[in-house]
Amino acid sequence: MENKILHQDIQEYIHANLHTDLHSLLLKKSPFPEVSMQEIVQQIKGKQVAEKKFPFLLNEGIIFPPQLNMEQSSSEKTAVYKSEILKGKKFIDLTSGFGIDAYYLSQNFEDITLLEQNTALLEIVEHNWNVLGRKARFINRKLEDFLEENQENFDVVYLDPARRDQNKNKVFLLEDLSPNILEIQKKLRSISNQVIIKLSPLIDLKYLVSVLPNIFRIDIIALKNDVKEIVAFLSDDNKSGITCNCVNLESGEAVFTFSFGEEENAVADYSEPEKYIYIPNNTILKAGIFNLISEKSGLKKLHPNTHLYTSSEKKDNFPGRIFEMDVIDSKSIKKKEQFNIISKNYPLKPEEIKKKYGLKDGGDRYLIFTQSKKGKIIVKSV
Repeated sequence: MENKILHQDIQEYIHANLHTDLHSLLLKKSPFPEVSMQEIVQQIKGKQVAEKKFPFLLNEGIIFPPQLNMEQSSSEKTAVYKSEILKGKKFIDLTSGFGIDAYYLSQNFEDITLLEQNTALLEIVEHNWNVLGRKARFINRKLEDFLEENQENFDVVYLDPARRDQNKNKVFLLEDLSPNILEIQKKLRSISNQVIIKLSPLIDLKYLVSVLPNIFRIDIIALKNDVKEIVAFLSDDNKSGITCNCVNLESGEAVFTFSFGEEENAVADYSEPEKYIYIPNNTILKAGIFNLISEKSGLKKLHPNTHLYTSSEKKDNFPGRIFEMDVIDSKSIKKKEQFNIISKNYPLKPEEIKKKYGLKDGGDRYLIFTQSKKGKIIVKSV
């Protein structure tokens, strides 16, 4: 792929302007007649995103697509996590996009196929893979047409459906995605016994299980407590229920594993705050396992609607934050003190609490405004 954007003088200009205001740059005329300023800014934006999201693409010779094509790409961290789960001989990514997931997920496979209907995007991916020394078969086809004619079987089929409608609004129900997962799920399973689908973090897990009967595993994946994606694993061999994994990458927290449906029979014990307070990470909250986390971790809950937990002795393997706390009276709070404010099942939001008590934000101390079965309480970190 010969691309004028890769000419040395243009690349030097891009590197020199990595931290220039892009809006002001777009108002200027390109100093190079062979490329537009819009094309130059596209590459600058790409490098800026890559620094945070996929630094392995900061090599010389890499080309970046328009920003919209990069938005849905997995981060390098989440892609690496998924790659450690998979291995086999033949792998296909049916919606390769910018190819981040495919690059990592396919590392334990011998035969790799990338399918993408966007011709220009696939050409960029093929070019980048050549730069990175990775081999694959690149197919420029519409997914539905490929499935109609394909005669091959694969060890793993992966897809990350587009989550925007024709008006570019975000969607997450399976029937609204492109492709429509509900329409093609049988065909997907006919070409592989393991189908893996990356989905929006907004998707409801009960809905997901109700419409995809062959799920055997669901991973809720967060990066530094920000839930990035739900990954569904499908197989016709599923006969032993659905295993769910709550994964909070770069947190130092252990993966919390449970069986889908366990929450329905779980029972939480309740208590007023003891020595330690536990705040579950966002993967636990997304899973909705509020009683199960109490039961499995040996912790007591403060209130049915307060998803905070407590114990007299520290439980180190909890998937979330742990504080040593004391219950305090609101009268003991002094104006201009500095705290991180947390509000859980409490009438006031953190900003309202700071204003009411004249507090400064930040520091290494915490105030939690919440509710136990006896009523509203305030606890302060020790």
